[in-house]
Amino acid sequence: MQPIAIIFDFDDTLTHDSTSLLLESLGIDADKFWKEEVQLLDKQDWDPIPAYQYALVQLSKKREEGPITKKMLQEFARKMKFHPGVTKMTELLQSYTRSKHPEINLEFYIISSGIGEIVRNTRIAPNFTDIWASEFLYEGENEEIAFPKKVISFTDKTRYIFQISKGIIGEKSRNNPFEVNKRVNYKDFRIKMEHMIFIGDGYTDVPCFSLIKRYNGVTFAVYDKHRQDRWGKAWNFMMDGRVSGVLSADYTKDSDLTRNLMMAIDSIAMKLTE
Repeated sequence: MQPIAIIFDFDDTLTHDSTSLLLESLGIDADKFWKEEVQLLDKQDWDPIPAYQYALVQLSKKREEGPITKKMLQEFARKMKFHPGVTKMTELLQSYTRSKHPEINLEFYIISSGIGEIVRNTRIAPNFTDIWASEFLYEGENEEIAFPKKVISFTDKTRYIFQISKGIIGEKSRNNPFEVNKRVNYKDFRIKMEHMIFIGDGYTDVPCFSLIKRYNGVTFAVYDKHRQDRWGKAWNFMMDGRVSGVLSADYTKDSDLTRNLMMAIDSIAMKLTE
């Protein structure tokens, strides 16, 4: 079986921003958190991802109702809602591929700057071959968020593109951060980048867009059709030549995005089997 990798960002790609939704579920003003707490750190030259992680830890420590715990993140994750069609999307694409290209196997991945404890505990997580996201250190009897443990930002995301390419996934990728740096000839990559499809929405996805596009893979920028303030950002990715297309984040059976994903699978499958 020849593999094709379909790789997704998480926040605003498969669902709305999960950190904002988490804050709102805890009765915290998400807009105030981003504008006052995180932007204050951004102005002090913090990287945006550890900035939001650190700000969340500080908020947790001061919270009158008690700190934010691992269990709270897990419980929130299990209740999360997704963009239309997301929960059935992987099986839909697998079924399509099995019927048209029985020699092709699809592998699905998530690379996210969001909170790993949330992403891994959603109901869609079992549909993915592997998931990488930013992580917290948890301390105390109640496992309270205490410190950023792993930060996945901008170019950090491309590391996991290389891990997928080289087959460093699952348990093989855990506790072995330097494995990805071992030299492997491109012709020996398990999944070459021209056999990848990447779907994202924001600036943290730009390095992945650029890397996969450079190797003639397929890249799509998605946007929330209900958030007109986000449309321009997605369109700019297209104008800058970073993506193959710009589409609404609708993963239902007959949507433009699903049709484009199917056409991309067809195109890559033909290259793999010619």
